[in-house]
Amino acid sequence: MSNETIKMTSGEYVPIEMHKVRVVQKLNLLPIEQRLKAMEDAGFNTFLLQNRDVFMDMLTDSGTNAMSDQQIASMMVADDAYAGSESFNRLQEVVEEVLGTEYFLPAHQGRAAEHIISQVFVKKGDIVPMNFHFTTTKAHIELAGGKVAELFTDDALEIKSDKPFKGNMDIGKLKDLIKTHGKEHIPYIRMEAGTNLIGGQPFSVENMRAVRKVADENGIMIVLDISLVCENMYFIKMREPEFMDKSPAEILRTLCDLSDVIYFSARKISCSRGGGIATKNKELYLKMRDMIPLFEGFLTYGGISVREIESMAVGMREAVDWNVIRHSPEFIKYLVDSLDKKGIPVITPAGGLGCHLDARGFLPHLSSFDYPAGALAAALYIVSGVRGMERGTISMDRDEQGNDVPSEVELLRLAFPRRVFTLSQVKYAEDRIEWLWKNRELIGGLRFTEEPKVLRFFVGRLEASSDWPQKLLAKFREDFGDSL
Repeated sequence: MSNETIKMTSGEYVPIEMHKVRVVQKLNLLPIEQRLKAMEDAGFNTFLLQNRDVFMDMLTDSGTNAMSDQQIASMMVADDAYAGSESFNRLQEVVEEVLGTEYFLPAHQGRAAEHIISQVFVKKGDIVPMNFHFTTTKAHIELAGGKVAELFTDDALEIKSDKPFKGNMDIGKLKDLIKTHGKEHIPYIRMEAGTNLIGGQPFSVENMRAVRKVADENGIMIVLDISLVCENMYFIKMREPEFMDKSPAEILRTLCDLSDVIYFSARKISCSRGGGIATKNKELYLKMRDMIPLFEGFLTYGGISVREIESMAVGMREAVDWNVIRHSPEFIKYLVDSLDKKGIPVITPAGGLGCHLDARGFLPHLSSFDYPAGALAAALYIVSGVRGMERGTISMDRDEQGNDVPSEVELLRLAFPRRVFTLSQVKYAEDRIEWLWKNRELIGGLRFTEEPKVLRFFVGRLEASSDWPQKLLAKFREDFGDSL
């Protein structure tokens, strides 16, 4: 299998869609005055925008990926049994085939799987090392009485870089953590395939093997989050010499064979709804099994619609299809490289999941406590109708003393759901980002008006700390006239 993309005679890099569009959904681009009003009504939180007011929804790829015709067709033959459903049997067979695991527990989504794992294995005073945290992962571990330790490498937070695997775990830091805290206080090591919060950066198989070696030496299990593993597999195949001639299926099995417990959000990996936990270890399976009927549903549906179970089975097979895997990373690379050439600060090299704008570099006149990533997200929506997600200080929770905790990075994530956007839409987003970059001094900060104590980025409400949104609108009208 070749790693090469399709080349143009001009030498220009253009991502090619290896699918055709057969069903469409109407989009709506509001005038900028209405976009500003929508942003104000949403409390300057893109999560609280109504989808009818959004032109390009780049908030997330969770549940927003386009399903294939085969997935939709499969939903028509679902077995609507509460227990013993043939739909679940088909899914379990596919999970065993793709992941190589004998035991499977369904859960209604990825964070539900995290809840089960945390409740079963984490106790008060425990510490869970990981290559980087995810918001809900951290919350579930802390809810169970534990803490997370982010053991990323020194180059992980470099904004502009040519390092191929910025999602690697630092092995020296891992050994030191075990020595300091004791292996009895470390229930598991968590690896996230495609670090969501630092730009979708991957880890290598070489690094995973090194983590496995340390885990085995200390009798600690490894939990692998494969929600974004498709993109991680893409980068392993493109960047790790040993695996350039391996199929995606072989790469995935290699990663799974290095893990004790595997979990995922089906909203990401299989373009369906639901989630699950898989393992080869019967003892671990039995420890988690009784939590599924208690919190999720019976063992053969786990809170998931059986129609979605059927689509998940098809989607899991499509998750190792090279043409499915390559779509998002190649579109992301196109936008990242285009913006980088114009001097606009973005995370490089291009990762999976989305294009990540560096809000600190974009808005150096704002401090972390002005919430620059949130301000940039609001500004981009106002001038374009593009909805992105803040991945910075707003996504952190306050410490025990009530102090704001500045994020290591301040990012605006522009997610690329699979097979959703056209190249013309991506070029529109690029144009509006470039205009915003040229007028970045107009963007001011935000402050909270309603602030939940946990996961405040989901439903917290903010306001502009000055009249900067009105000034941005005025400049837009000056430059674009009556254009949308």
